[in-house]
Amino acid sequence: MTTDLAKEGARSDVRAPDGTRLAVYEWGNPAGPELVLVHGFAQAHLCFTPQFRSELTRHYRLVAYDLRGHGASDQPPDPAAYRGNRVWADDLAAVLAAKRLERPVLAGWSMGGRVIRQYLMVHGDARIAGINFVASQVIEDPSCRGPAAPKPVPDDQTLAQEIEAAIAFLDGCYGRKPGEAEFRRGLAYNMRVPAAVRRAISGWSTDAAETIAALRKVRVPVLITHGRQDAVVLPAAADMSLAAMPHARLSWFDDCGHSPFSEHAARFNDELTGFVQSCCEGDRA
Repeated sequence: MTTDLAKEGARSDVRAPDGTRLAVYEWGNPAGPELVLVHGFAQAHLCFTPQFRSELTRHYRLVAYDLRGHGASDQPPDPAAYRGNRVWADDLAAVLAAKRLERPVLAGWSMGGRVIRQYLMVHGDARIAGINFVASQVIEDPSCRGPAAPKPVPDDQTLAQEIEAAIAFLDGCYGRKPGEAEFRRGLAYNMRVPAAVRRAISGWSTDAAETIAALRKVRVPVLITHGRQDAVVLPAAADMSLAAMPHARLSWFDDCGHSPFSEHAARFNDELTGFVQSCCEGDRA
């Protein structure tokens, strides 16, 4: 395996219950504690480069996958493939089963946190060790939607408009801007998600009351990570999640926008390391 492939991660394909092929990647210590990274809307597993090229891989078994419609995963044409109570939950469950993960910690950024929420609502928390919600609107209260959140995709959107919307959205994901190379790479995998998929996902929502009821049943450790300058998911979303899960710990990143894992990668990785370790200790207790 070349150095570049090692950095990319070993890939395998997993089939969701409806047949959708999901591209799954793995790094790190095969015998270490399990950590699953779930990316956000219009992103890909590559957004977690600051994690899988870090010391995390020395200690943990890292797994990430491209959500359906994203990255190298299939893009079903039917809008129903991106909506409903089970789709995203069952995708995640399929990845956990195929990779034979026993007690993973799940870390979900933005929409990735919503995917984990769906998993909790459908499958519960019995088979996971902990959850890190990162800049996520877990409870879909419209008041928490920031000015940089993705805008509705019109049916008559031109290619030029689609590109400009992708640039504006990615730009809004950062309080502290990344380097040019990282931004270009991010824009490239954002543009792999076609307008039809973006439009279908925008039609997916989950009732807030049902979400809160499910979150109140969560017993595993929870870490809520949020930037105080987040313009995509407003900081009030973190407070709402904490109110529904009082046992959770809330970590604020003051000089940070929507991407703590990238904008403050060293601190984020340190906190995630401590959290995973505490979850493992809790499992052994």
